[in-house]
Amino acid sequence: MSVRVLVIPEDPTHNGYILKPLVEMVLADVGKPTAKVTLLTNPRLRGYDQAMDAIRNELASKYGFFDLWLFFPDADRATAASMRALEGDLARAGVSLLCCSAIPEVEIFACVAYRDTVGLRWSDVRAHARMKEEVFRPLLDRHGDPRRPGGGRREMTTRSIANRNLFFALCPEVAELRDRIAAILN
Repeated sequence: MSVRVLVIPEDPTHNGYILKPLVEMVLADVGKPTAKVTLLTNPRLRGYDQAMDAIRNELASKYGFFDLWLFFPDADRATAASMRALEGDLARAGVSLLCCSAIPEVEIFACVAYRDTVGLRWSDVRAHARMKEEVFRPLLDRHGDPRRPGGGRREMTTRSIANRNLFFALCPEVAELRDRIAAILN
């Protein structure tokens, strides 16, 4: 039987185009290339607070049958302690949840392939307070495609994850998530 994975973004409108191919790559890397990956779009979450509330109070009745939930908040509000607490609360409710706080924001995952073109060290990009607006947006304007759904985010992400080892080295939070998934599923 295939593994069923629910991906929970803070907002699926644009983040889904980044997270779905990313999660599919991570699952393939842990030996689960046929896992069924579903992006949460109902309810349509809008931000960290709404996502946290839905995870704690709403989603189990609709999505409790999934084998694994993955939550990808931006790191600006998702502290390690709050994410551990959330995982523990859900575990007590019978839900396998793993959180992966994107440093600094989910859009970083689509930037890996273009890191040499931004004019900043990668560590500065990952620490940038306005990374989405001042780093990602210009990259999307240059390398995205406004004719495609998500403006080319999926294609940028696919290029960014093509070299898995490099991607995991540059986004260690995803490497840690991969290792945690492997420990649960294997």
